[in-house]
Amino acid sequence: MIAEPVILKVLRNPQSAAVLAPADWDLLLRQARAARLLGRLALLMREHGVAHSLPQQINMHLEGALVVAARHRVAVEWEIGQIKKALDSAGLPLILLKGAAYVAADLAAARGRSFSDVDILVPKARINQAEAALMMHGWGGSHHNAYDQRYYREWMHELPPMQHGKRLTVIDVHHAILPETAASKPDSAKLLAAARALPERPGVMVLQPVDMVIHSACHLFHEEELDKGLRDLTDLDALLRGFSAEPDFWQRLVRRANELDLGRVLFYALRYASRLLHTPVPEEAIHAAAAAAPARPLLAVMDALYCRALMAPHASCSDWLSGPARRTLFVRAHWLRMPPGLLARHLAHKAAVAMKGEE
Repeated sequence: MIAEPVILKVLRNPQSAAVLAPADWDLLLRQARAARLLGRLALLMREHGVAHSLPQQINMHLEGALVVAARHRVAVEWEIGQIKKALDSAGLPLILLKGAAYVAADLAAARGRSFSDVDILVPKARINQAEAALMMHGWGGSHHNAYDQRYYREWMHELPPMQHGKRLTVIDVHHAILPETAASKPDSAKLLAAARALPERPGVMVLQPVDMVIHSACHLFHEEELDKGLRDLTDLDALLRGFSAEPDFWQRLVRRANELDLGRVLFYALRYASRLLHTPVPEEAIHAAAAAAPARPLLAVMDALYCRALMAPHASCSDWLSGPARRTLFVRAHWLRMPPGLLARHLAHKAAVAMKGEE
């Protein structure tokens, strides 16, 4: 196993960055950039009084990251308004997920964050209306071949990504948080029923706090590509720290995860957030979540996989097993997503497409 990456040490204890040597700072900036955490690192340096003591060359990188993060936030704010107009035309509420929800609710998880798309949740029965409304307001579908259309519309939990014709921004329209074919089947009706309106943003809603944490965990620990894994783990860290002050938060979180058939996902989230980022999770919450833990031999394997795959995708954060770990989790994500027969069919189709592409 490789030595603990400097980015992990600084995320846990931001003030430790004040005594880093120039070579360590060079490595830290590279790791943060690879993990898409440069903006968040810059904010940590400000908030913990480190920025003023840093050399100008380092602060230039950090200030630049904050400018980019601010621009991302402005763009997301604009998109939220445009998506709301489109859904209003169909009489649909706007329920935001993930990064856009953090922005709309002004959560700490949004600060310094970068964004690649906007995710929304709509009732499955009205997903065609949502798609039509968005198309009328400039968004178009993607993945136009028949197989991909069937893949998304029959088996997955979302429409094919929609891109705006002028701004090129992307929306993922979800009707669930896991695919129709997944072994775990969290009830979307429960998520929709518990969604909260934002008083300062009429017509905009987000998931309730415990559901927001569970969805973040679900996204990370069912994800096949983990190049943003450390960024997503810091999202979880920020959500848990921010919501922990709510009455009975930890009890409600574990209870809700079990209710949604996502107890093991939450167990992994609490385990690796506390282990890698030192997120302050109460022992009783870890103990309660452990009821959904895998058997010890499997847990040892998962520790070996995730403690590598959740590192920044930079050579200094990897050892000879990091690549195999990421590939193994890629296969695991697909295994969780589809039953064996359908998965074999899907992989055979993708292999045939790849072969044709090479020809």
